[in-house]
Amino acid sequence: MTALELAQPVTLLNVPNSVTAVRTVTAVGLAMAALTHRSAHLLVAAYLIYWIGDMVDGFTARALGQETRAGAVFDIVADRACTSACAAALVVLLPPTALPVAVFLVQFMVIDQLLSLMFLRWPLLGPNYFAAVSRSIYLWNWSPPAKALNTAAVVILAIFTPTAVAVTFAVAVAAVKTISLVCAARLPTSVLHVRP
Repeated sequence: MTALELAQPVTLLNVPNSVTAVRTVTAVGLAMAALTHRSAHLLVAAYLIYWIGDMVDGFTARALGQETRAGAVFDIVADRACTSACAAALVVLLPPTALPVAVFLVQFMVIDQLLSLMFLRWPLLGPNYFAAVSRSIYLWNWSPPAKALNTAAVVILAIFTPTAVAVTFAVAVAAVKTISLVCAARLPTSVLHVRP
């Protein structure tokens, strides 16, 4: 990505951004309905819309050649809206999940968001291309297994395991994210191993 490409106007109206908008409004709406009506079915639907929509918007961006830096930032921010709404409903429905969800929210809403936005320091289209800067940070944070562990695993553990297990896992994820953030912040902007 050249300086000229970075200086191009921001394209907000495209297919992947439309998918992001629809999945965010739908997931947040369902999560709020789940919260209001104390409905586990609506919460499951909200999480499914969020997680499936998050995969679909990324897939369409790559498949249609419509990846943009603005779209990546939109996706990162939309993930936080979906996560916070779903987490609120989860805690109301299952109060014992409060502690692991609280640890997860601090990690995801603050530490992971800062880390995910680090890609903006380099001419990358998004965090999915961070391997061009640091392969190890990419593998620990944005590889498909890392993405699944970052959100779904904490929620599943909070629901199905003792609180201590879920909290321990959430703290471990927060530690990995914190170390990754510190390491990414220390990398010089001149480091780019391959063209994104």
